[in-house]
Amino acid sequence: MIDHEQPENQGKTPSSSRRDFLKQSSVIAAMAVAPPATVDAVEKGLKEKIVRFEQMPLQVEINGTLQRLKIEPRVTLLDLLREQLHLTGTKKGCDHGQCGACTVHVDGQRVNACLTLAMTTEGAKVTTIEGLAEGEKLHPMQEAFIKYDGFQCGYCTPGQIMSAVACIREGHANTPDEIREYMSGNICRCGAYSNIVEAITEVKQKGAKV
Repeated sequence: MIDHEQPENQGKTPSSSRRDFLKQSSVIAAMAVAPPATVDAVEKGLKEKIVRFEQMPLQVEINGTLQRLKIEPRVTLLDLLREQLHLTGTKKGCDHGQCGACTVHVDGQRVNACLTLAMTTEGAKVTTIEGLAEGEKLHPMQEAFIKYDGFQCGYCTPGQIMSAVACIREGHANTPDEIREYMSGNICRCGAYSNIVEAITEVKQKGAKV
């Protein structure tokens, strides 16, 4: 087999991930010429091995509920929320941390869930748009967004609201220009920016608890 590694890596021991990849590739190649019964056995063993090595425990509080989970280390917080916990209020927009649609709070700080590995939230408190209201009572920011029509299609709205709450908590909502600056990470393709600024301004001026 030809070694395609760069010269500076020659002579070094391959990483465990590379070794695992080569082993799995060899197994898959062998399966192509093996009898069906053997293929089934090997495939089952391979799946068990992958699950055994990739699943890791995670304990995190989400919207006030303690979750004890088993997840793969590569899973993002966004995919954990949407795919495993079915909290689909947090939206997957660009999936590259550029649109803000997936904004949630981790220990009170806003983060892009699509760029946050779920494993890094071990022991943390995560709040999503579903956990912002108190039962049937909407959060003041949610009420303000409704009042000022701070949305059109609504797809970016959960992330906008989560960022808006954080914007006030961080002390960055003192003027319209400051609000625009610190909300710039959240894109609204419908162009409801002026209404969003008005909603945040009112919540800030009322001194509502956020």
